[in-house]
Amino acid sequence: MRVGYRHCDSRFPFLWQTSAQPPARWHGPGEGPAHYFADTPVGAWAEFLRHEGIVDAADLAGVQRSLWVVELPAAGYTPVQLPEAALFGNEVSYSACQAEAARLRAEGATRLEVRGAALLPGGAHGWTADPGLPPAAPRDGWVWVIYGPFAATGWIAVQAGTPPSMVLPLVRPL
Repeated sequence: MRVGYRHCDSRFPFLWQTSAQPPARWHGPGEGPAHYFADTPVGAWAEFLRHEGIVDAADLAGVQRSLWVVELPAAGYTPVQLPEAALFGNEVSYSACQAEAARLRAEGATRLEVRGAALLPGGAHGWTADPGLPPAAPRDGWVWVIYGPFAATGWIAVQAGTPPSMVLPLVRPL
């Protein structure tokens, strides 16, 4: 088992169960459900902040999202290899990512593993328990994508909450 973190609108459950999901980096229209999970809470918050274009701490006041901790299958993830411009680019790069995901799915992949687009390099570092919360050792964030409906157990870690402002400088702008 591995643990993934997922943000969502507080009014809805943490998984899509139909294909009526808006397209995103790793799936096109009608190709869902596609479930995106970050390997850290910071990564999940960064994905939200990047997608929404939030760069100023003052804009966090109106945010009310839930953050879920979800049990994921331990294995069976296909690594994605694309140029950094596609992996970390803006919406223009989505077509290259969607095409690669479609190719991998046609070859039988049902789960993908890829470096997260939202966090800057080393941004998944976490913090230590020392006074002032200094950052821990730098590490890159990862995203896991699971295609299709599946049963998962999740725990709500934050309900109708706001991302911490200390995440803002770690986000790669869209």
